[in-house]
Amino acid sequence: MEAPANLKVKESIKTLPGDDVRQVMWRMTERYDLAMLVQATRGVARGPVARLVAEGARNTHEWTEEKNSLLPIFDESGITAAFMDPGQGGFIEGPKNMALALLAFELSWVDAGAATGSLAGNLGLSPIHERGTQEQRDYYMSKAVPAKPGEDRKPWRYAFALTEPLPFAGVETGMLGGKVRVAKWESGQEPLLQVEKRGRFITNMGFANVVTAAVDSGDPRIKGSCMIILEENDPGTFDRGVPTRKLVHQLSSTRDPVFSLTVPASRIIGGYTVKDGVIIPKYSHGEVIEAVFRRTRVTVAVMTSAKLLSAVEPVIRYQRSRFRGGESGTAGSPRFELGLQQKEDVQHRLIDVWSTGEASSSLGFAAARLFDELDPLERQKDKYFEEQKIEGGRAQFKVLVKAQQEAIEYLRQAALPEAQRDQARYAALQNDVLVQFAWRDALANVLCPACKLWNTGYGANMMREAVSMMGGYGVTEDCPGFLGTKWMDAQLEATYEGPEAVQRLQMSITMTNEVFLAQFDQWVKELRGIASDKPGTGACTLASAMQMWRWTLTRLQDSKDADGAKLYHKTRQGVTFALADALCWLLSARQLILDVIELETKGPDSPALAEGLDGLVAFYEDLAHVQAARAAGEVGRICAELVYGYNAHPAWDNASCQACYSAEDVESLEGLIPGIASSARAYGDVTEVGQAHPCKAGPCICHTGLEEFIRQRIKLDGCLTGARLAKDRAAEAVTKVMIPEALDYPV
Repeated sequence: MEAPANLKVKESIKTLPGDDVRQVMWRMTERYDLAMLVQATRGVARGPVARLVAEGARNTHEWTEEKNSLLPIFDESGITAAFMDPGQGGFIEGPKNMALALLAFELSWVDAGAATGSLAGNLGLSPIHERGTQEQRDYYMSKAVPAKPGEDRKPWRYAFALTEPLPFAGVETGMLGGKVRVAKWESGQEPLLQVEKRGRFITNMGFANVVTAAVDSGDPRIKGSCMIILEENDPGTFDRGVPTRKLVHQLSSTRDPVFSLTVPASRIIGGYTVKDGVIIPKYSHGEVIEAVFRRTRVTVAVMTSAKLLSAVEPVIRYQRSRFRGGESGTAGSPRFELGLQQKEDVQHRLIDVWSTGEASSSLGFAAARLFDELDPLERQKDKYFEEQKIEGGRAQFKVLVKAQQEAIEYLRQAALPEAQRDQARYAALQNDVLVQFAWRDALANVLCPACKLWNTGYGANMMREAVSMMGGYGVTEDCPGFLGTKWMDAQLEATYEGPEAVQRLQMSITMTNEVFLAQFDQWVKELRGIASDKPGTGACTLASAMQMWRWTLTRLQDSKDADGAKLYHKTRQGVTFALADALCWLLSARQLILDVIELETKGPDSPALAEGLDGLVAFYEDLAHVQAARAAGEVGRICAELVYGYNAHPAWDNASCQACYSAEDVESLEGLIPGIASSARAYGDVTEVGQAHPCKAGPCICHTGLEEFIRQRIKLDGCLTGARLAKDRAAEAVTKVMIPEALDYPV
């Protein structure tokens, strides 16, 4: 029987997407430096790293000589220096967020422990990079790069020590057991500080020479908390501690160190001032880690994304070869050529993994690009405050509030057709550093925790799905693509730099920012425009889901529960966290749609994509449609639970029963309103003869005030039309896509 026309795969993806596709979708076609970094990192990941994993190096939590051999390889390949500016010995100009995200992605394609070991050095440097004095940045960043020809030195290795050995360490970053006191302070001399710090789960401690540690004041002569730089040769105790007996990320060194060191006050990150005999650090530890984590969370997010996309080829290979070697599957037969892929179930499940990997990658790299735009604006903003002598949080906040209102005005102007804009005003807002900072800062404050939450949290769930599709082979050491270990590693990534609750908490605050919501409203309109030109992307479905989320947020902010308690409040995490989860689905699906549009628009400029581009775009449109439909389903479910779930169900009391009918009532009305009897009985609010009330919990609820939500819910459900056909087409395509003869790294 011939397949329906809308299920036929006329032209679709022919081979698995490569660098030519990724460079277009992730907006890096003009970045030769990034392309070279990707190639160098890939050579390390699929060579030395893969061999270590295949040889069983993950079977111990100790930092062995074999694992240590990766460090000079990282140095030689350029991985170590990727974080530094050219003046410090690096080779990439400008912000490094996209570069580090790509580095993490390539290493995690094979093993996330290797990625963590590399990135942890950057994390140790990040407090200095983001909030250190110029002298601190120049000194410590230059020490981290490999020696130049003729130099006789080894690069310094860095670690970041935040958490303490308290119960459930890492859950609350404000609880610091580490203390700093004045050890010696002679008149006219720089103070010497005594630092007492115990760390837990500290990456790189098997070999780190320098640690950036968070400490709280234990002395009235020091105000508040700070981060401070500790060196291996400082007077006192620099004890690397015992190895953490972890089950994951074994290609990184993790230990529980103990420090008791005397250091000069100039080691306080960002510097300090002295007032009335009290040392006042320029930045608290919270201000430092806020600047650090809002960037480094993105790199962790794409680590899980890489795992999902790396699973596609091994799963296809396993599915197709599942029955080969048996007597019933002769070469050329469907059973021999397709194996498990004869069945729709495995095709659909693979599409779910694939679309999740693409959407999470799109979101993660979009966040990285956003931070590359934000970083220079933030430095210009800080310079402006310094020049204008706007000091103190309150004064700076007042200026930024005004900038936020102007950012909203800018977004409204940008959304207008060019002929309708106030060109002078638009240009002024476009060139205003504070306005542009406020706009991008509002977006970054949402996108960063969103990609960390969704990519690692939901991504870990989908890695389990990928492993399950390998059958028992998925949990063996020789599983192709190391999928079992990747699944285990994903569990740790979901807790890195704050567990999922931390990301949800941040989103519950930042997603109500007026600038973000103004941008969100514009995104809905933009998706409607995309849908009119490219309906196959699922853009209309997603726009309807975004509209429902927006309506629900506004409703809950102004509503109370059945007991009269405010619904949208920081303590009502059943409300705020659920809305944050829903928003993550929307943001990831939206970014995938935008990347597909980018592929269609810019793909023709790439000679490598000239052949087969239409089929490639068609496949990606179907993936985007699948993801948009899944996002819409999740948003519809969450919003419905929140809108209805905090209302008390009507009971069988006199007030609620006013809307009920007796059997005699509906029968007498049948002559006047034909069909009312069957309709009323269908809803269950008819008391039959001999009954006190219908056999159910209570009368059906009244929808007064929720008519708009009901209208939107019905519309959203209707917008799912065609989504499963898109999934069928994508599923059919994976049975035909060509894969290499073997994986390009050992198993």
